[in-house]
Amino acid sequence: MENEETNNPNTQSNQSTPSNQNYQSNQNTQNTPTSPAPITFLPQHGHYRHLRVYQVSEIIYDLTYYFTQHYLSKGDRTIDQMVQAARSGKQNIAEGNQAAATSSETEIKLTNVAKASLEELLDDYEDYLRVRNLAQWGNLHPRYEKMRQYASSNQIRKDYAATVQRMNDEEIANLCITLIHQAIYMLHKLLVTMQNRFVTEGGIKERMFQSRIAYRNNHRPEEPEEER
Repeated sequence: MENEETNNPNTQSNQSTPSNQNYQSNQNTQNTPTSPAPITFLPQHGHYRHLRVYQVSEIIYDLTYYFTQHYLSKGDRTIDQMVQAARSGKQNIAEGNQAAATSSETEIKLTNVAKASLEELLDDYEDYLRVRNLAQWGNLHPRYEKMRQYASSNQIRKDYAATVQRMNDEEIANLCITLIHQAIYMLHKLLVTMQNRFVTEGGIKERMFQSRIAYRNNHRPEEPEEER
């Protein structure tokens, strides 16, 4: 006796339905045009306030302003020089980061200006200690390591404004020297990264040209099929 399920045409039709549906689904998927990925040539950068080096430079500016108001004589030209150098370090980091989207050259130039400004400020603090016969804390100074750790910590961002009011001029100057050394090191590393990125990725004009070529390649009109 023959199997009813085998000879039942309705059963055969139902069994073949899933494979037909899968085939049609695959065909639809293959025929559906995919839109090309969006082409961008402006690099994405985080906000400059999130940069550790900017945060350190902001502390340096605040401490320098306090230092010059409390330990330098009114009318001393060094006050303006130190405050302006501290401000230049901070502002050029910010402006360089903002310029990065449209000009690698400007980004590198402003970052280097920030570094040079902080190096100038470093000289001012070292001069202050030297001419007043105050100690500059080197690696062997008993308080150096503790100062270095504090300058590198997240804690300094929370309490430096209160801490500085309990410090004397020698302590503030050495704290600022330590912070400036850290900022200069970070800016040096940042400049190396910028140079490498420029070498590997090019500048904005190169990226604009490459994006334009990629867009034209992705949007070429379809050629008409030849008649047989």
